[in-house]
Amino acid sequence: MSDTWTHRQIHELAPALAGGNVSPVELTEQLLARAAASPLNAFTTLLHDQARSAADEAAREIAAGLYRGPLHGVPLSIKDLFRVAGAPTTAASAVTSRTPSSRDAPVVARLRAAGAVVLGTCNLHEFAFGTTGEDSAFGPALHPLDQSRSPGGSSGGSAVSVAAGLAFASLGTDTGGSVRIPAAACGLVGLKPTFGEITCDGVIPLAPTLDHVGPLARSVTDARLIYHAIRDEGPGASPTVPTDGRLGCPRPYFFDLLDPSVRTVTEQALTCLDDAGWLVSDTPIAHAADTAAVCLHLVLAEAAAMHADGLEHHAERYTSGVRLRLELGRYVQAEDHVRAERGRQVLREATDAALEGQSALVLPALAIPAHTLGTEVVDFGSARESLRNVMLRLTQLFNATGHPAVSIPCGMTPDGLPVGLQLVGRRQHTDQLLAVAEACEAVLAGG
Repeated sequence: MSDTWTHRQIHELAPALAGGNVSPVELTEQLLARAAASPLNAFTTLLHDQARSAADEAAREIAAGLYRGPLHGVPLSIKDLFRVAGAPTTAASAVTSRTPSSRDAPVVARLRAAGAVVLGTCNLHEFAFGTTGEDSAFGPALHPLDQSRSPGGSSGGSAVSVAAGLAFASLGTDTGGSVRIPAAACGLVGLKPTFGEITCDGVIPLAPTLDHVGPLARSVTDARLIYHAIRDEGPGASPTVPTDGRLGCPRPYFFDLLDPSVRTVTEQALTCLDDAGWLVSDTPIAHAADTAAVCLHLVLAEAAAMHADGLEHHAERYTSGVRLRLELGRYVQAEDHVRAERGRQVLREATDAALEGQSALVLPALAIPAHTLGTEVVDFGSARESLRNVMLRLTQLFNATGHPAVSIPCGMTPDGLPVGLQLVGRRQHTDQLLAVAEACEAVLAGG
């Protein structure tokens, strides 16, 4: 089979699979071979036999006229934080067992029910508690455009698998930006739905009130296909794009610290949207500057609670960076956590208020391009910030508030690195956000 299909989008591939013009068996074999030979360290486990069997079943069903829909026969990858039958759930950690799981997480089971072929599990930042992927028992996943750089995290391996043509989409998790950050760094679409829309059962938790499951894909349309397949209420009709065409841009705080190349590309994208008829207006989010303090106390306390047993019995097995953050969480006082919960509600109401009269909010997804491995501090000229703070700065608010958010590609830096634009919608209106994102995507792609 020609290699021309491996970088195509799912909605382009699906008719060819349905019509018998592309074989899911040959496609799966091709991707398994590519993944096994790849130097990018995207996968922790490749399920060769299982994937071949699923592809063969898909081929037989499609040939018999039992086509299940646009994911039938499509090879996908899964972050190694989800239970995947036949694969160990390692969370990229030496703490976890290497015994293969006997069952799928519900969202993985839903993908299989839609006919998807699961190729394997993907590398990540240990226990999803980091933004770079560099703390992993398997070593870091490498950026497909420059192997000296990080693809972002924590769902870095998932992003690499899609961007490098090793899978057509992937499932990730997002606790502070872990789907949107690598999507932005790798030039993909990354969706964090409204909090609670997609079950996290069968997924190793980090901070349960911040954790979200979401897809990484090559287009908004593909992200929607995955979202509809895995969300708790099942498939539903997509709305039309809102006719008001208003995008609120929260510049205070969110535009304060940006790499110059990211700022230039973002401003060009905003101008392009404005020229296309979207009314882009300055719309601040009140108290946004308190985001880091609120999120820090929430995630540290919850993560320390989730890992209390591991810290008690296997502390030495954690990578040093992840262990340090977990240990810090043990010292978050009850009053700090209560104060953070109150701050969360203030920020939720402020985000709701900013969205009034807007189709969505629009802002950068990641303040810097993909960074060089080993980077610890980012210099903005007038300020120096830790890499972790910089990478979380633009995304973590919407984990705390639960609003749906999506990163879409909006251009490239002069060094040829992708830049992501983030769109944020009303809670419980993820489909509406995706409609807005699809329309913006078409404008930015020149369509």
